[in-house]
Parts: sequence; C-alpha cells; structure tokens
Amino acid sequence: MTDSIRIGVDVGGTFTDVVLVTPGGLFTAKVPSTADQSEGVVAGIERACARGGVAPEEIDAFSHAMTVTTNALLEGTGAKTALVTTAGFRDVLELARQDRPDLYDLDTERPQPLVPRRRRFELEERATPDEIEQAVDETAVRELAGVLDDREVESVAVCLLHAYAHPENERCVETILSDELDVPVSVSHDVLGEFREYERTATTVVDAYVTPVIDSYLRRLEARAAELGVPAPSVMQSNGGVVTASTARTTAVTTALSGPAAGVVGATATVDVLEADTAGAVTFDMGGTSSDVGLVRDGGIERTTGASINGRPIATPMVDVTTVGAGGGSIAWVDAGGALRVGPASAGATPGPACYGRGGTDPTVTDANVVLGYIGSDTVLGEELTIDADAAQRVMEDLAAEAALDGPLAAAQGVYRVVNANMTRAVRSVTVERGYDPRQFVLIGYGGAGPMHAAELADRLDIDTVVVALPCGVLSAYGLLAADEKHDGVRTHKRRIDDLDGGVEDAFEELAADVRSDVTDPDAARVERSADLRYAGQSFELTVPVDDPLSPEALCERFHTAHETTYGYRMDEAVELVSLRVTATIEREPVSIATDEGGEEPRTGTRRAFFEDGFHETPVYDRRRLSPNSTVSGPAILEQPACTTVIPPTWTGTVHENGTIVLSRNP
Repeated sequence: MTDSIRIGVDVGGTFTDVVLVTPGGLFTAKVPSTADQSEGVVAGIERACARGGVAPEEIDAFSHAMTVTTNALLEGTGAKTALVTTAGFRDVLELARQDRPDLYDLDTERPQPLVPRRRRFELEERATPDEIEQAVDETAVRELAGVLDDREVESVAVCLLHAYAHPENERCVETILSDELDVPVSVSHDVLGEFREYERTATTVVDAYVTPVIDSYLRRLEARAAELGVPAPSVMQSNGGVVTASTARTTAVTTALSGPAAGVVGATATVDVLEADTAGAVTFDMGGTSSDVGLVRDGGIERTTGASINGRPIATPMVDVTTVGAGGGSIAWVDAGGALRVGPASAGATPGPACYGRGGTDPTVTDANVVLGYIGSDTVLGEELTIDADAAQRVMEDLAAEAALDGPLAAAQGVYRVVNANMTRAVRSVTVERGYDPRQFVLIGYGGAGPMHAAELADRLDIDTVVVALPCGVLSAYGLLAADEKHDGVRTHKRRIDDLDGGVEDAFEELAADVRSDVTDPDAARVERSADLRYAGQSFELTVPVDDPLSPEALCERFHTAHETTYGYRMDEAVELVSLRVTATIEREPVSIATDEGGEEPRTGTRRAFFEDGFHETPVYDRRRLSPNSTVSGPAILEQPACTTVIPPTWTGTVHENGTIVLSRNP
C-alpha cells in the first residue's frame, strides 16, 4: 500500500463515484451527480475524506473522469463554433461518407452538423501530400478574423487540405486567428495528423466544439478543489491514460469516453486474481443510465482509433467500448405493438427510480430488482438512500396493466429479462461478432448495478466465471488511481513495405519527440511504436506493434498474422504502411486493496428473492465482513454501500485475499 493519499472521482450520468486510498485503507463514496459536475465532485471528495479520517488538504493526488464532453455532444450544448477550410471543401461535414446508417431506411435523419453552413468559411490555398502549391493569403485570413469576430463565434476549427502532411498553411492561419481573436483555435494537424478529410475535419470540429466547455468546467473544478486544498486534477482520456488538466484543455476531444475508459482500466486490475488460463475478460459496467462493455485480450485492453458519439465521428485513440442504454435507471415502457421495452431513456438521479422516494413515477430496472427481491426495503444505497418498496410495487403494477401482464412480479421479470437481453447483445457485439468465443473469457461485473446482473448474463453467454472486485460499485473511480499517464501521437506516412527507407525511422523519431514533450517527466516515459497497415487496394487498416529498430520483414509478418486473426485469412498482396503511431507512458505506482480479516458475522438476514425456478429464502450478507478464502453458495445476496452482488442458485462465490469475489458456475 502506498504511503501517499490519492483520490479518484468518476462522474456518471446518475451518480458520482469516489475512491480514496490512504495508508489506513481504501474508502469509497457515492453521491448524486449534479448539473454542474464540479459540485458533485466536491461533495464526493468531502464525504470520502470524512470516512477515511483525512482532511482534503492532505490529499497528494487527484484523478478525475467526467462526462462533460459526452454530454455536450449528446445535448448540443457545446460552443458556437466556426470552421475554416480550403476552398471547395466547405461541405465535407455534410457530405461525410455519403452512406446511410441503415441501408434500406430511406427516411433516416442524420444529426445536424455541429457547425452550420453559415459558419463555415473557405480560404484560397492548396497543398498536396507532397508540397505546398499555394500559400495562404495572410490578408485574407485577417479579413476572415474580422468576420468571425462580428459573428461572435466562441471557438474556431481549422482543417485545410492535406495539412497532416504539410501543416505550414494551417500554422499560419492558427497564428493569425489566435492573435486577432480571443477564442480557442483547434487545428487539424495537431488534433489528428492523419489523412481522410471527413474524419479529420469532424474530429477537429468536435475538439473546437467542446474545448470552451471543458476549459470552463476544469477552471470551476480547479477553483473548488483549491478551496478545499486539493491538488489540481489529472484527467482521464478516452485512451485509458491520464493527463494534466492543462493538457486536457488543449486536447478536449480526447476526453470523449473518459468515464468508460476508467472503468475498463479498473477492471483489468482484477484479472490477476484468476488462476486458470483464459482468452481474456469481458468488462461489463452497468451504471444508472447505461451499460458499457469492453474487451481485455492478450494481456491488454482492446483499443480503437475511431468511434462515434451521437453520429459524430471521433478518430482519436480510445478504449474500445460498446455502450447501450441499459442501466439501473432505464425506464421500462410498452411500444405501439404491445411489446415490453427497456431504455434508452433514464430516470437519472433526479427524480430517479420510483423506489428512491424522490418523486419518480416511471418504472425502471431498479424498481424491478426491488420487486424481485434483489434489493430489499431495508437496503441502504450509498449509506444514505433508503428504498421505498411500495413505490416500486405500484409502478410495476401500472406497467403490468399497460403490458397486459399478470401482476407486478411478471412485469418485474419481464423488465429483468429484457434489459439482460439488451446487455447480452452488447457483449456478443464485442465477442461473437468479432470472431471471439465468449465461453473462453471471464466476465468482470462492476458499476452500481453490474454485479446484480452479471451472473445472469454469464448464464446466457455460457461464461463459467464472473469476477466482482471489492470496489465494484465505484470501479471506474478506482481505475483512475490505477491509470498511467499516457500521450498518443499519429502521423500519416504512406509507403509500400517493400519500399521503406530511413525516412520512416526519422518520422518515428520526430513523432516520439513531439509526444515526449507532452509528458510530465520525459526521462521516465516509455515509448511504444505501432503502425497502421493494409493490403494494397484496401480502404481500412489494422494497427500492429513496430519494433525498434524497424524490421520490414517482421512488421509485414505481424500484419499478415493480425489480418488472419481478425478476418480469417491472409492475402498474397503487397502490404502498405499508412500511418505511424507513438504512445508515451509514465507508469504510476499501483494501488493495493487492503481487506479486513473478517471477525463480525457476515450474514445479516434473509430475503425472498425470485430466480428462474421461483422464490428462494435467500441469505443476505454484508460483503465487507466476508473473510478471505471463504465461500458463499448461491442463492445469496451480497450487499455493500455502492452495489449489490446477486449469486444465483447455480453459482458459488470464492473470496480472494484482496476481497475480490470470483463466481463459478456449478457443474
């Protein structure tokens, strides 16, 4: 256990989770998320410190994950943004890839561009991948600055043709606009140094759109933290690494999946308790609003170089997470055909599920779990929120009447099955649909509601092992303490593998130098290299590691193997190098989880809980009192302040030394 005092705070759609690590142990808190997320963060810090018996000013390090970027994109609350681009490319955002999300749906409505056409401006300039053919006219840029000032724009995105290869014109535009305007300017060669005009433009626009929002939020948070005596936060990025708040301000787009990435990092810290060889782990985070599913394979987190939020493509490195609108607060409803549906709308933290007793009137997944007996009327969530079981019964009765079901229990069963089916499809999308057999993986369940549903999902997927860490209800916040500092760089460098020269190593060195300049301690940084490769004629690439020094033969064989693993075959075609990637990492001191040796009687009572074969008089345990190496046979319910773990009758749980419980399906 480290002697330093560290705190991690993750803001979710419903709750804000906090993990505090001190020399005396690990302490958690869960408070409702607030409209101004910094208010909930401060409340969570104060509560965790009170439980840990430390003053906020004693905290040595503060790490933070947020949903500010995601909310701005989903709710359309970003900055009033302008786009400056090369003449003739004004409409790239709307032309996109000229495809339809659903091939046969002629009525599909695309989301409106973040920058309307009236705020997109063209400049006469021209670059090719090889050279600058026409320099930008500085007088024209200054005139444009006056127009942007008159339009009262709050942020500017600059994306010029082929600026990834020759950024000179973009740098000129950036310098002039920054001098003339008092607004942030995002330039594409810094945001995403890759080819493909649409993705580069869209990603740069997202960065410009959310930068003022992120900057404003972090300034409020830093001010509130300073009032408490807490250090400025490190901020989780989508790639699973943290950076300083000042860096996050200048690379706002990299925070799009901040919270889900922290959860996957936290989940990977629990995998080492497994003794059996597995193909990896499926991470399953079920919170109040949504469920996030990821994959850990070959000892590492699966990552991607592109995703989409609300139809907005973001082509930056990020943890590969699939999200579905299925959480504890997801609202159950009946569609026009009479079918029972769950989500994606959520009751959130306010008013929340009906059983919270805060005025909620919609039936939710949490209300169904109360009726099924997994959550009791005597359960206290977060050590302060009591359960109104009668309210849960009433909304389930109303849902049963609307869906023509036989009473509240039938409605609760239906909600439970539907939401589990939704989440099972999400797991299959990251396993079966990518050629992986889920039976060869373990399932790591976390989030406020994840451990309650994890064993049921495992049954549906034929997974034999479920892992539930001790801080499972706040595992994303725990992941913040386990995350390394991480910085990514990318640059398009198109070459045939059989035509490589020293220019590739030179480009790698330049890219590595750029990335090292961003880290807090360049001498301590570990630099890893990779490259995007494809067969000649293909449109998309696979990313594979690159040795130092580079070996074309080894790189080519590595790509063939990756292609065969991903698609089931390899080709006798020339291989092309498309983009170079560099990641600089500074490893942080790992966080241990200290557990009590038990002593108090862990069993606190019994509760009637419904499983597939009917009601069982089910033992209820205080999970924190379970001794290491003890076992719990199902059916059982394990309660702790931040979450509840349900062990069905056909499962058995074993407690490991660090408090992690491994659930095994009975033979």
